[in-house]
Amino acid sequence: MLRPLISAATYRRAVFLLLGAVLALPYTLGTGLIVRAVLDAPGSRFGNVLVALAAAVIALIPPFLGGTRELEIAAARSLLDVDLPGHDRGHRMERDTRLRAALWFGLHLLTGVAIGAVLLVVVPVGVLALVGGESLTPGNGGWWWLLAAPLILAGAIYAIAGLGSLAATMAPVLLGPSQRERERLLAERNRLARELHDSVGHALTAMTLQAGAARAVFDSDPAFALRALAAIEETGRSAAGELDAVLGILRDEAADHHATPTLADLDRLLTDQVEADLAEVDVSPRVSREAYRIVQESLTNAARHGAGPVTLRIRQEEDLLIEVSNRRVAAPRRRAGGGHGIEGMRERVQLLGGSLRAGPDGDDWRLVARLPR
Repeated sequence: MLRPLISAATYRRAVFLLLGAVLALPYTLGTGLIVRAVLDAPGSRFGNVLVALAAAVIALIPPFLGGTRELEIAAARSLLDVDLPGHDRGHRMERDTRLRAALWFGLHLLTGVAIGAVLLVVVPVGVLALVGGESLTPGNGGWWWLLAAPLILAGAIYAIAGLGSLAATMAPVLLGPSQRERERLLAERNRLARELHDSVGHALTAMTLQAGAARAVFDSDPAFALRALAAIEETGRSAAGELDAVLGILRDEAADHHATPTLADLDRLLTDQVEADLAEVDVSPRVSREAYRIVQESLTNAARHGAGPVTLRIRQEEDLLIEVSNRRVAAPRRRAGGGHGIEGMRERVQLLGGSLRAGPDGDDWRLVARLPR
C-alpha cells in the first residue's frame, strides 16, 4: 500500500501527467478569452460564432500532427518507461494512427488538467493548513483542513499512481504502430535478414572453399595457395563492408539501399569456377539489387551442394531472366538446421511480382528466375 507513495515511477508519471496540463494551457486561455468576449459583447453573436469556429479549427490541428505524436512518444518513453517505436518518416502516417494519437493527446490534456487542479489548488491549501496559516483558524474551518490535508496529499499521489499505470498500459495501444505499420516493420526485418543471410552466407562459403583448396595444395602448389588466401582476404573485406551497410540501417544511420550491390557489381561474385554469359540489361535499381542477391545466393548454393563449374546466364527479354546451373551431387549432405536460401530467393522474386523455379534438371540443378523490369 505504501509503495506508490515512495516509488520514483509515481513521481515520473506525475511529471508526465502535469505535462498534459502544460499542453492544455493554451486551450484553457483561448477558451477563457472567447467566453470573456461573448460576455462583453453579447450582441455580436455572428462574430463570436466565427471566432469560436476559427479557434476550434486551430485547436483541432495539433492533435493530428505527426510531430505531436512524436512528442507524446518521447514523453511516454522517458516518463512512463514504455518502449514505443517512432514513426517511419519514409512512409505517410495512416488515418488510424492519427486518430489514435489524437485521442491519446486529448486524454493526456484532460487528465493533466485534473491532476494539475488537485496538485496546484487543493494540495497547497492543505499544506497551508498543516503549517498553520493565519487565515485557516478553527473558526473558519481550519481544523477540517488540518485533518483532511494528509488524506488529500495521499489521495492525490494514489490517483497519480493509478492514472500513470493506466497511461503506461494504454500507450502502446494508442501510440503504437497500426497493423499495416507492424506488417511493414516485419517485412523490413525480414528483408534485412535476407540481406545478412545472402551476403555473409556467400562470403563464408567462398572463404571456406578457398581455404580448403589452399590447404589441399599448400605443399604442392604454393602459388595457388597464396592466390586463394588473397581471395579470402578480399572476400572478407567485401563482406565486412556489406555487413556494415546492413547494420547501419538497423542502427537508423545514414546507410541506404544505394549501399547494396547491384548487377553492376557482379564481378565480385565471378570466379574461375563460374562460366558467365552476361548480356546488357536495363532494369530499375530495385530489380538490379534483388537480382544481385539472387545470383549471389544461387552461386553459394551451387558451391555448397553441387560439383564442377557453374553456368550463369543473364539476359533480358520483356523480363529479366537469370539462369544458374551446375552438376548436382547424387546425395547432397544437408547442413544442420537446414538452409533458407531458396526460400529467401523466392520471397525476393514474389515481392517483385516475378517467378522462380529451382530443382533437378537431369544430372544438373537449375534455377531460373524471371523478374519484371
